Amino acid sequence: MKKEYCGLFGIYNHAEAARMAYFGLYAQQHRGQESAGIATWDGTAIREQRGMGLVPEVFNERHLGKELKGRVAIGHIRYSTTGASLIRNAQPFLARIGGLSIALGHNGNLVNTLELRQELESEGSIFQTTIDSEIFIHLIAKNLGKMTLEEAIIAACGRVKGAYSLLILANNKLFAIKDPNGFRPLALGRVGDSYVLASETCAFDLLEAEFMRPIEPGEMLVIEDKCVRSYQICEPHPRRQCIFELIYFARPDSIVFDETVYNCRKAMGMRLAQEAPVDADFVMPFPDSGIYSAVGYSQASGLPFETAMIRNHYVGRTFIQPSQDMRDFSVRVKINPVKSMIKGKRLLIVDDSIVRGTTIRTRVKKLRELGAREIHMRVTCPPIRFPCFYGIDFSSKGELIAAYNAIDEIARFIGLDSLHYITIEGLLSAVSHPSDYCLACFTGDYPIPPPGQGGKLCLENPVALSW
Repeated sequence: MKKEYCGLFGIYNHAEAARMAYFGLYAQQHRGQESAGIATWDGTAIREQRGMGLVPEVFNERHLGKELKGRVAIGHIRYSTTGASLIRNAQPFLARIGGLSIALGHNGNLVNTLELRQELESEGSIFQTTIDSEIFIHLIAKNLGKMTLEEAIIAACGRVKGAYSLLILANNKLFAIKDPNGFRPLALGRVGDSYVLASETCAFDLLEAEFMRPIEPGEMLVIEDKCVRSYQICEPHPRRQCIFELIYFARPDSIVFDETVYNCRKAMGMRLAQEAPVDADFVMPFPDSGIYSAVGYSQASGLPFETAMIRNHYVGRTFIQPSQDMRDFSVRVKINPVKSMIKGKRLLIVDDSIVRGTTIRTRVKKLRELGAREIHMRVTCPPIRFPCFYGIDFSSKGELIAAYNAIDEIARFIGLDSLHYITIEGLLSAVSHPSDYCLACFTGDYPIPPPGQGGKLCLENPVALSW
């Protein structure tokens, strides 16, 4: 199972800033389910509320109506890609530097964290967390006495390497910054006289805000006194937007990287139907991430679309984990097959990806037990063979089933009659600007070399599958 990274929301000049931030985070809950936080500027100080859990678990009416006062707010929902899942690592991260109060929210992953942390600690910096996001605060503080706040933020961004979309609340100023390659999404919108910022435009839709434009790679927006200023803070880099936003992470009703996610996923399914047709009784998704690609496959192939797997929408993050002798229970409780649809049928399953293969194997085994005659699978991303260092939770090659095994071996392990992954060319045919995307998890060609590696990561020490 893939785990999401983080979601950001910011709003400037709104009488109900905290409440708007709450709903903006709620709309993006799929991006992070470990912790949530909101920070507001009340005209004198930054107020904040952070906690572990989902957005409705962290905030109540007392927080939104009384404690989080002010017309400017930023919010963050987190899944940890660096740093443990602890309350001290929840964001926005707060600091006070002289007369300046700062709250920072970060989506992404830095690749030179260890190097910078060692340097800063040797100069006297004391870190409060284990997250890479705190690096920004210490770099800003290091330069703030020598330059303006804007210059200190730009200098900090010039030192870090990796993926970052940032929201920074500094007293009454709101900053939005994107790394030079544009790995992570961040968009600007407007509702009435208020400016809003979010990782995904589905947050704008909930608030009836107008989507204005994406934040550009290497851009810094400064919002102050109802005025928006834009700075290009570095030389242009090649865009390397995360293709997994369109494959899996983003909500289908969002616009991400100027692409409508729903349309991209349908196009991926249609391309799969061209690349790997199969004689089956119907097309079915593993809900929810495979639904829209399965619709595309069905429409392009002429095969009926059926939802023969039903998702339990009331299983939350805090569901009690079963004992070892019930280790498949947590898989079964999330989705369950419609038994009458399965027996004697030739099934074509469309899903977004295969990472480790264990969850899909359990589901396919259940379909076999229910009497499926054939089970075929089509996947809307190429084989994931390399770890991601920019914020997705497959950080070691040993976790990736496709890293060391041929496709026919993977099909045997899962229990499939046939398996086809979309080609890289097929995947890129579903987007408007194919050269703008990071494909490192498929190819091993890293736009920013990971620590101790060159630009190309090679596969070593193959591990055989065990049945």
